[in-house]
Amino acid sequence: MNRGRKSFSLVVLAILAILRTGAGAETLGPGSHRVDIEYAGLGRNYIVHVPPQASSAHALPVILNFHGAGSNAEQEEQYSGMDATADRDAFVAVYPNGTGRGTRALTWNAGGCCAYAERNKIDDVGFTKALLDDLASRVHIDRTRVYATGISNGGMMAFRLGVEASDRIAAIAPVEGALMVETSGHGRPMPLMLFNSVDDRYVPYGGRFGRLGRIAHATPFPPVDDEIARWRGFDGCPAAAQVGPALKGAPGSPDAENSATRYEWGPCGDGSRIVLWKLAGSGHVWPGTSHAISWLGRSTTVIDGNEQMWQFFREFSLGQDRGE
Repeated sequence: MNRGRKSFSLVVLAILAILRTGAGAETLGPGSHRVDIEYAGLGRNYIVHVPPQASSAHALPVILNFHGAGSNAEQEEQYSGMDATADRDAFVAVYPNGTGRGTRALTWNAGGCCAYAERNKIDDVGFTKALLDDLASRVHIDRTRVYATGISNGGMMAFRLGVEASDRIAAIAPVEGALMVETSGHGRPMPLMLFNSVDDRYVPYGGRFGRLGRIAHATPFPPVDDEIARWRGFDGCPAAAQVGPALKGAPGSPDAENSATRYEWGPCGDGSRIVLWKLAGSGHVWPGTSHAISWLGRSTTVIDGNEQMWQFFREFSLGQDRGE
């Protein structure tokens, strides 16, 4: 009898182990789904939006979209509006959840920021890799075409992945983020697109300490120009940028005082490039959304950030000579 109970227990443990690794996970169809996984002894989760094209036999690229500090995956999915771009351009949009004391005000350990995740040394790079493994068991994805973006603390997380997960991430596009992790370089040239506003009060373009109302960040942010200079050194980019004309909002429109100017450095090593969208008039916001959150600053639709980063991302993949 004891032997039978022991055998039964071993079977149950084996089944649980399979479920935890995602093996045999349910295939996800088009639409948005919440997925729970376990990593490093913590219950973690993410939202995945699968486009209609997932019914085809072709593996789909992935964009990881990290929420800002004090936010969560559901809010980021709604705020960034990336699902519509995913459906139109046929990629999988993934919104991971950070950690915190509750389920809504969550953060990422991006190195030097932020709050709960940094203080508790949460392994968010490891979590992201585990998430990708789990996702691959549920959706037919192209592992050579995984990209990372995010806003604020989420943009900082995208930067960290660009440095510490260059074997899994093909290119990054932080939005109003900063390079907070200490590094002497990444494993290979990493294509980078940045969106930063000169009127962002929380992650100031010129660096130092950001502030939103009475909330001030305790760690100084590096100036955007310094971040780009460091990345140019990492990727072997030319010093001079190609500067595009400033795109401006139409007179009398909500974007009348907003502008966006494109700067590009390249070609860099392995065909990589750096592109900066330097915004003015807008604040600590996701470009392309008209959602008005007054304390973050004026929104802007002068450019569509989702479409700009997708057009950039689609040029790059892992294991490919991008110089050709």
